[in-house]
Amino acid sequence: MFFRPEPTVEAGSADGVGVLLCNLGTPDAPTPAAVRRYLAEFLSDQRVVELPSLLWQPILHGVILRTRPARSAAKYRSIWLAEGSPLLVHSRKQAIMLRGYLGELGLQVRVGLAMRYGQPSIASQLDELKAHGCTRVLVLPLYPQYSASTTASVIDAVGDWARRTRHVPELRFVNRFHDDPGYIQSLSQRVRRHWREHGQPDKLVLSFHGVPERARALGDPYCAQCLETARLLADKLALRDGQWTLSFQSRFGKARWVGPATQATLQELGRAGTSHVDVMCPGFVSDCLETLEEIAVEGRAAFLAAGGKAFHYIPCLNDHPSWLNALSGIARDHLQGW
Repeated sequence: MFFRPEPTVEAGSADGVGVLLCNLGTPDAPTPAAVRRYLAEFLSDQRVVELPSLLWQPILHGVILRTRPARSAAKYRSIWLAEGSPLLVHSRKQAIMLRGYLGELGLQVRVGLAMRYGQPSIASQLDELKAHGCTRVLVLPLYPQYSASTTASVIDAVGDWARRTRHVPELRFVNRFHDDPGYIQSLSQRVRRHWREHGQPDKLVLSFHGVPERARALGDPYCAQCLETARLLADKLALRDGQWTLSFQSRFGKARWVGPATQATLQELGRAGTSHVDVMCPGFVSDCLETLEEIAVEGRAAFLAAGGKAFHYIPCLNDHPSWLNALSGIARDHLQGW
């Protein structure tokens, strides 16, 4: 086993506590080359694509990475901000603000931000926390609902880093917060604020990222936790049956995925005469390609083409104060005793 040289610890900063926020990741730039690098890393994770490597890698490198990067890069360009990728921009704000919120609670901790795929990497940010004297680290994936393809993949990456590290800090993980009262409250406040400005729709569609049906059959709790989040949010908003629905987006490949599909749901609502639809994505805490392009652009077009009249996308939690308050509460609860 090869152990990397240990980072130098700053004088007087030993026994510190760190929180590492982790999100999915993003290309470095909205270009085909950058998207190709990102997709190669993302789609090579066997937590994401559960196929034998000898079968999957020729398909990935021989077909997908030759055709998909250019199309995806064009979509990224349509939502790219002056400061960079929306996912990274919002996640950085969350990390900066979380440290301040925890400080107001009397918790002096260092907060880092890592991406599971792309930069900054989980390994580099764990090294940085160690270099600043953190001997205890709370790893907080920004995925409200647990899935093997997301939360467990973060745990894998931390484990890979730990296997190459001689002096491993104490580690804790937040597996999920899909039913956390503060998280549900922040979602409801986001919706109510939108409704005060734009009016309440005929139907609220709660769209979550999809997973293959096989994952649910093998015991992944993700779908059940999405349903629980949706139910708790609908209760908080005092919505009756028929005023809201749940769907799943971002399908990939030919495998059977959990449903109903978001785009098909929007088309059915439009054809059925539903005039006004709002869509929210509670499984994403930061706006990204899947929300700003797939829902706010493609979803809107599908609904209006099917006969719908008014479509609104309700933004993610991003740096909303109620969400930062909830996030600090989640971190505080898991930091107990440290």
